[in-house]
Amino acid sequence: MKINKDLCDICGTCPSVCPVEAIKIKEFEVLIDNEKCKKCQNCVKICPVQAIYEQQEAKEPSQSNLSKETNFISKNEIKHPIEYDAIVIGAGPAGSVAARFLAENGCSVLILERDREPGIPVRCAEGVSHNGILPYIEIDERWISATIDGARLHSPNGDSLDMYNNGTGYVLDRRVFDRSLADLAVSKGAILQTKADAVGLLRDSENKIIGVKYRHENSFIDVRSKIVIGADGIESQVGRWAGFDTCLKLSDLEICCQYTVNNIKIEKHLCQFYFGKEVAPGGYLWIFPKSETQANIGIGIAGIKSLPGKGPRYYLDKFMEKHYPQASINYMIYGGVPTRAGNDFVRQNVMLVGDAAHQVNPITGGGTVQAMMGGHYCGETAAKLIKQGNITEKSLKKYNEKWENRFGQNQRFMYALKSKFFGFDDNKFNSIVSICKKIPRDDFNLQSLFKETIKEDPILLAQLATAFLVSKVTK
Repeated sequence: MKINKDLCDICGTCPSVCPVEAIKIKEFEVLIDNEKCKKCQNCVKICPVQAIYEQQEAKEPSQSNLSKETNFISKNEIKHPIEYDAIVIGAGPAGSVAARFLAENGCSVLILERDREPGIPVRCAEGVSHNGILPYIEIDERWISATIDGARLHSPNGDSLDMYNNGTGYVLDRRVFDRSLADLAVSKGAILQTKADAVGLLRDSENKIIGVKYRHENSFIDVRSKIVIGADGIESQVGRWAGFDTCLKLSDLEICCQYTVNNIKIEKHLCQFYFGKEVAPGGYLWIFPKSETQANIGIGIAGIKSLPGKGPRYYLDKFMEKHYPQASINYMIYGGVPTRAGNDFVRQNVMLVGDAAHQVNPITGGGTVQAMMGGHYCGETAAKLIKQGNITEKSLKKYNEKWENRFGQNQRFMYALKSKFFGFDDNKFNSIVSICKKIPRDDFNLQSLFKETIKEDPILLAQLATAFLVSKVTK
């Protein structure tokens, strides 16, 4: 397999679907070990920019050095170690919130961020709920692009339906938002190191994880810690190094493409969603306004529906040509979103959080709020056990229990609903919108939409009632 480096956006999706761990991201480059590769074509199918292809010509020199590389670093190779209570890899919302809760509870924390600053590159539609972020940061107009109070759902036949009564939301400026979360962690005592690319876990002679090896500029640095937290996204190399099975099925992955566009006219306080097999097979298309003339317009399609030449960008370009031919594209982003939530986030003294732990909403693919809540549970649990001197895999799994108690039932329901909802044909989508339009505006919300979606499935209907009850009780 080969990678066209001119096309590759280093979005991190391909490593997450490789069943033999033949794909790695190293020093801002995607590398394929062709000796390990089984030619399953998963990476070809899901690459949003079609940068991966099977080489038919003469075989290139082997990259077997990748498979011979080890993330095991002998204890004797560690020089002048600096020890922290915890090292957090990744300064997105999950990593920064985890670091903040560790630091404010008196723990020493090092955050390693691969890029030059938190919040770049932006790989997010940037939508969040007010109630979701309020517990973790004071609302600041600097990182709010638009305030949202409703959503418009578009069926395949062109009909539409407005939905309110789901609370206030925001479209963020994620670069400023992420920076603010990282600043908050630093204000509590965490240390942030940017341009710091983790390349492996340190292990002692008994194979116990004792820290992290990272590259900063032209130097490799070994740092010891009691706990390592992987907040390094969907591709989570930390997870693989620690022994997690991070490989996703194509059916549990949404492949996404998004344009931020100008020169359009939209309703600033309304998000819009389009459904249908000709618009977004196995997923949906969104419009998140940032002003009356600017928006994030993006699409996510099921990994099993993505084909060479007919990936997410193909469908997004068709939509733009039909609805917004006059739009000017400021920039585009690509990425993958896990849609099957995880439930086991601990190996030895390594904890995963955020996209690395697949802590997302299975239906929407949204993960910012879940990442912050995961960071809260992760950091709080780790801090308590560090203080107690009780750092074992068993004790750290209290983090799993916190997540399960808050999200487990709801996540399982959402996953079952996702499988059903995105399996509908266009006629079913048309019917749902038509029927829901008869519900009085003041009574119509997400719960009533879900009820209509699954009214012929009594098991799912019961799960819906339980999931909403649990969500009310545990808020």
